[in-house]
Amino acid sequence: MIPYGRQNITQEDIDEVISALKSDFLTQGPAIKSFEDDFAKYIGVKYAVAVSNGTAALHLSAMALNLSPGDKVITTPITFAASANCVRYCGAEVVFADINPQTYLLDIIKVEELLRSSPKGTYKGIITVAFAGRSVNLQAFKRLADEFDCWVIEDACHAPGAFFTDTNGVQQNSGNGVFADLAIFSFHPVKHIATGEGGMITTNNEQLYNKLLMLRTHGITRNSDLFLNDPTFASGVKSDSYPAWYMEMQTLGFNYRITDFQSALGSSQLKRAESGLIRRRQIASRYNDFFLDKTFIKGHSGHVDGHAYHLYVIETQDRLGLYNYLREKGIFAQVHYIPCHLMPYYRELGWKEGDFPFAENYYKHCLSLPMYPTLTDNEQEFVLTAIRDFYNKL
Repeated sequence: MIPYGRQNITQEDIDEVISALKSDFLTQGPAIKSFEDDFAKYIGVKYAVAVSNGTAALHLSAMALNLSPGDKVITTPITFAASANCVRYCGAEVVFADINPQTYLLDIIKVEELLRSSPKGTYKGIITVAFAGRSVNLQAFKRLADEFDCWVIEDACHAPGAFFTDTNGVQQNSGNGVFADLAIFSFHPVKHIATGEGGMITTNNEQLYNKLLMLRTHGITRNSDLFLNDPTFASGVKSDSYPAWYMEMQTLGFNYRITDFQSALGSSQLKRAESGLIRRRQIASRYNDFFLDKTFIKGHSGHVDGHAYHLYVIETQDRLGLYNYLREKGIFAQVHYIPCHLMPYYRELGWKEGDFPFAENYYKHCLSLPMYPTLTDNEQEFVLTAIRDFYNKL
């Protein structure tokens, strides 16, 4: 079986997890902070907050930015549902904008049209998505967001190691906090870094960082610098200092914590992040060469500087036929994604077919081919041969 994505667990990974399991901490221990520090260094950002999954990362980010009922947030319909759902968790309204058919990313022109067609203040924020591993030009989105007093969340679940080049020629890594208020990552098994389930939020904003730490643990803090009650209340006797047991719940948060053994796995996986990225780009290059002169495939990912290649997406007229043929051969391609606005939940909120023609046309033809670092050359050749044979039969 050749899936579209697969985790790679080495003996070193297993040893690190076993070590964590034998330690004094299964959760809320030092392995979490170590993973956060390692990840922040890799991305090039000041602060990182590890959480239970990417969806939790999105939810906490929206909460930290004070998203409230009645607010409106713009995002793309071509993404996993969580990118939009986090807005609904806060009681706010999701407003979709169409994709650029060449990049599959949220189209900044469509976003600008939405912003300019309404009074300033109508929209609270923008959630961009680095779909398939291609980084969004966040500098452009940041400039637009600042003009309309919006914040930016970068959904970089597909894109650790991805980058774009800004107008000064500087390489800007996804999640580095230069242009987005917050960025989020996922460590689901098919992602670049796997912890089983898990996520990370990155930022350069210390205030947001401290807020996130509180929100992920029931709204509770043990940081005495942030305490609101006085030391005498905390101690039960007249005192100028807080006792060691004292903590405060200052807001309504959630239990979105990650465990120490997951974090140990994440830190171990992170050591192979660069080599995995190199291999993904090698696989993408071979796909690119194969599809270069193929008239039966259009809109494939192509070469893009800074692409992290979580997915390799092609577009084909007979998507269902190719999908089924590959499955018969033991090749489990996948479709990413069914447009969010056409899910029954969002249809009930008023969205309908025809709202976003580029996203809907993309969905009719898209297919994600196997893409993961342990995909061998022989396995990739088997995939390419199967695709060639399918079209030769037509």
